Amino acid sequence: MYVSNNKIEDAVRIFKEHQGVMRTAEALDTGISPRTLYYMRDEGYLTQLERGVYQLQDKEPLSNPDLVIVARKIPDAVVCLISALDLHNITDDIPHKVHIALPRTSRNPTLDYPPVNVYRFSDKTLKGGVETKEFDGISVKVFNPAKTIADCFKFRNQIGLDVAIEALKRGINEGKASYNDIVKYAKLCKVERVIKPYLEAIGHG
Repeated sequence: MYVSNNKIEDAVRIFKEHQGVMRTAEALDTGISPRTLYYMRDEGYLTQLERGVYQLQDKEPLSNPDLVIVARKIPDAVVCLISALDLHNITDDIPHKVHIALPRTSRNPTLDYPPVNVYRFSDKTLKGGVETKEFDGISVKVFNPAKTIADCFKFRNQIGLDVAIEALKRGINEGKASYNDIVKYAKLCKVERVIKPYLEAIGHG
């Protein structure tokens, strides 16, 4: 299979316009042909990060490939719970999977890598407290510290109450989440009565 240098140069330029990482569907939408895409993969111009996600070979290795792949493959996903705590540096737990929030009505994602834990959120709780962080030029949606703490109490049976309590203490003591914001998101997540005793125990409320 042969592809002209002009087509390869055009494809490289398009990839660079997308921070060097694209899904197959995105590449095809920009006019890169399947023939060109697979030729570039086979000839080493592209690295396949995950099925259907490619990175330009001359780019520096991704600083957080798991989150970049999730953001590219599952655009609706919001990084949550232990993965969000880890990003905000308010837990000592190391997430072995990427914890993501998705709408209750969406399909289960199909990813070969990285492994993900999917949590279903209502529309209101999915939209509350979302912020964007950039990794390697790719925007990744993540819940802010206060919303993440409230979510941890909501999903305490899945992740452990001890994780939620530690995040609450560190979030407040390290100035990453205010009392008012935590209460606001606790109301949104309907865990205000659950979280209040722990707030009082650390001198708030």
